[in-house]
Amino acid sequence: MISIRLTRSEDIPTLMSVFQEAREQMRADGNLHQWPDTYPSEDKIKEDISRDVSYVIEEEGNIVATFAFIPGIEPTYHIIYGGEWIDDTLPYATIHRIAKRHTAHGIFKLCFDFCLQRCNNLRIDTHADNRIMQHVIQANGFSYCGIIHLANGDERLAYQLIKEISSDDIINSTKE
Repeated sequence: MISIRLTRSEDIPTLMSVFQEAREQMRADGNLHQWPDTYPSEDKIKEDISRDVSYVIEEEGNIVATFAFIPGIEPTYHIIYGGEWIDDTLPYATIHRIAKRHTAHGIFKLCFDFCLQRCNNLRIDTHADNRIMQHVIQANGFSYCGIIHLANGDERLAYQLIKEISSDDIINSTKE
């Protein structure tokens, strides 16, 4: 059985192992510059936990993946180059720090579906060398919007997905 839950402090050692495995996979796939050995730091994960934005995906009780789901404004998304956001007026949430064990499958779709259930407007970014992530992002309905710069100046490819709300969604939400 697969489940998603908020990250707990005692999960940090396992998450650091998941991030290390993800970094190794990135390097093997030719993505040599994203996520240096110190990223994400334990302090960053602790901060995410304290803000209730860090999640783990468990399979049979074992953590196989993690991600941050952050509602609200992402400061590095204020300026976008070579394009524009699909909509820059609606509230949105950002997916960051998504990583999985190499043996886990279907994790990205599971993460995106989980996030879409909580926010109809999602943004995500990735490094230009991260071809696998670019493919997964676009395969899950995100549109390329342009280039953003992280706080340290590094470039990232930025994507957005806005889920259309049907009348059935509105009717069902009023029944809950």
